[in-house]
Amino acid sequence: MYFFGLLLLALFVIPVLLSACLPDPRGGVPWYQARRDPTGLAPDPAQTDAAVIQVFTAPAVSWRGLFSVHSWIAVKPTGAPRYTRYEVVGFGVANGAPAVRIDRMGPDNYWFGAEPRIVLDRRGAGVDAMIEKIREAGAGYPYPRSYRAWPGPNSNTFTAYIARRVPELGLALPANAVGKDFLPGGALFARAPSGSGFQLSLYGLAGILVAAKEGVELNLLGLNIGIDAAAPAVKLPAIGRLGLHR
Repeated sequence: MYFFGLLLLALFVIPVLLSACLPDPRGGVPWYQARRDPTGLAPDPAQTDAAVIQVFTAPAVSWRGLFSVHSWIAVKPTGAPRYTRYEVVGFGVANGAPAVRIDRMGPDNYWFGAEPRIVLDRRGAGVDAMIEKIREAGAGYPYPRSYRAWPGPNSNTFTAYIARRVPELGLALPANAVGKDFLPGGALFARAPSGSGFQLSLYGLAGILVAAKEGVELNLLGLNIGIDAAAPAVKLPAIGRLGLHR
C-alpha cells in the first residue's frame, strides 16, 4: 500500500513538474501583449455552406497554463455568414462582468499567444439541430456570473456542461481540461461529457470517470490520470493525452 501510494503520488506530481519544464507556448511574450488574430483553423464561411461545430482548446493564461487548457465552442449554421463563439472567461467577473461570453474573439483565434487545437469538428447533416441545442444549453448554464479557476466552475465546466446536454456531439475533453469534472449543483453522479459513459465526482476534487470515448480517468484534486484502451493512450495531469489519437 505504501508503494502504491508513492506510485500514485508520482503519477500526479511528475507530469506537473514536466509541464513546467516544457517550452512556453507563448514564446515568452506576456499574455496581455500576445497575438489574438485568427489561425485559419475554422473553415471560411464564404466557402463553406455546411453547418459547422468546432471545439477548441489552448493552454490557459499565465500559471494556469501549467496545469490546464482553456476550451470554447464555435458554431456556424448552414449558410450562415459568420460563426458564433461560446465560452466562459474569468476576466472582469469579480467586477461584475458576465462569465459567459459570446463572440469575445473569432472562432479560432490565438488564445493570448497560444495556438489552439481542434478537439472536435462536426459538419453537415444533423449539425444544425445540435447547434440549436448548444444555444439552449449555453443559455441555461447555471453559473453565468461565476468563475473559479480551480476546481470550477470555469471554462471547461461550461464546455463539459454543454457536452452533457448535447451528447450526440460525442465530445471527449482532454484530461488536462481542469474543471470539466466539476458537476453543477453539487451533483455526485452524471453522464460523461462524451455521453458514452458515466462519472462520479466530489466537487471536481475527486472522482472517477468510465466511458467508451474517454476511457478510464481518476481525478484527484482536479488533476486527472487515466488510460484509453480503445485507442491506446495514457492520460496525465497537466500534459494530457500521450499515445494514439482517436
